Amino acid sequence: MATRVDRSRRRRHGEATYRLVRYADDFVVMVHGTKDQASALRADVEAALCSVGLRLNEEKTSVCSIDEGFDFLGFRIQRQVKRGSHRAFVYTWPSKKSLSSIMAKVKTISKQGTNNPLSDLLRQMNGVLRGWTNYFRHGVSKDTFAYLRHVTWLRVVRWLRRKHRRANWGWLRRRYLSNGWWPEHDGEALFDCATVPVTRYRYRGAAIPSPWAVTTEAA
Repeated sequence: MATRVDRSRRRRHGEATYRLVRYADDFVVMVHGTKDQASALRADVEAALCSVGLRLNEEKTSVCSIDEGFDFLGFRIQRQVKRGSHRAFVYTWPSKKSLSSIMAKVKTISKQGTNNPLSDLLRQMNGVLRGWTNYFRHGVSKDTFAYLRHVTWLRVVRWLRRKHRRANWGWLRRRYLSNGWWPEHDGEALFDCATVPVTRYRYRGAAIPSPWAVTTEAA
C-alpha cells in the first residue's frame, strides 16, 4: 500500500489498507479495516483473477478476523491471549490438517508387513518425520512435536508386537528397546520429534542484500 504516509491518509479517511502475502498460488490478504471492506476487497480480487483466467478456491477462501484464525501453508495463524498474562499475540502452529496428514503417513508405514527388519521401518519413518518437523520448527510446535513423539512410539511398538506375537515385554526390551525404551535396531533409532529445537522467524528484510543491486558505475 505505497508508503506509510499514504496508509495513514487512507485510514484518516476511513478507507482500508491491506497487505498481500503470497507463496506460489496461495496467498493471504491482510486488511486493516472493517469486515465489509474486506468482503469488498475479496470481490476485487475475484475480478482481478478472472481477468487472467483464474478463480478463487471457494473451499479455501474465507473472510475472517485474526482472532478467529486461519490456515495458511499448513500453519494455523491466530491471535490469542498469552498464558499468565492479559496481552494478546499472534501465534503460528501446525494446523490440525497438517498433523492429521503426518499421522496418516506414520500409520501407513507402520501398517506394512512385518517381514522386513525394524531398521527398515525406522528408516522410512525417520525420513518422513525429519522433513515434517523441519518445516514446522519455526512456530509454536513444541507440544505438537511431543504429541507426535508419543504417537510414533506407539506405532512402532505395536508393529513389534505384531512381528513377535509370542514375545514378552522383557524380550522386546532387551532386543529393540534397551535404550530407555526407545526403539532401535542395527544402528537405526526412531527419530525423536521432541528433540527438534523450535525457533521463530525474525524479520530481517533490511539485512538481506538485494541480488539486483546496481552500482553507480554500472548505472
